[in-house]
Amino acid sequence: MSNQERAQKPEDLTRLFVERGNAGDAAGIAALYEQDAVMAYPPGGTTVGRAAIQTLWEKILSKGPHFEQEAPLPTLVSGDIALTSTPPRDAAGARAQVCRRQADGTWLRLLDQPEFVSIARDIP
Repeated sequence: MSNQERAQKPEDLTRLFVERGNAGDAAGIAALYEQDAVMAYPPGGTTVGRAAIQTLWEKILSKGPHFEQEAPLPTLVSGDIALTSTPPRDAAGARAQVCRRQADGTWLRLLDQPEFVSIARDIP
């Protein structure tokens, strides 16, 4: 892995993702994921493995998107597993990630649900 900053706590992953995305660094984004991570993207599909995640982000970043930091919701931690999430600015759902503490104490994403629409708002 590169000499880039590593996530010292689960919440660091979102900040590092935004920084690297805005820098156009697909390899840096991929480095935030475990080797066998699963990302629920593209919509209706999955991308499995760090190499495939990097390839996906190379395509996305080639279009020059800009990412904004989103205020995180409270992180839920159980031992070496954490659930992080952020509400998108348009309030149309949420983003959620399952992260795992690595042997060196840093954190990587294991499962990534970039966006899903909340059904809770449709329940009376």
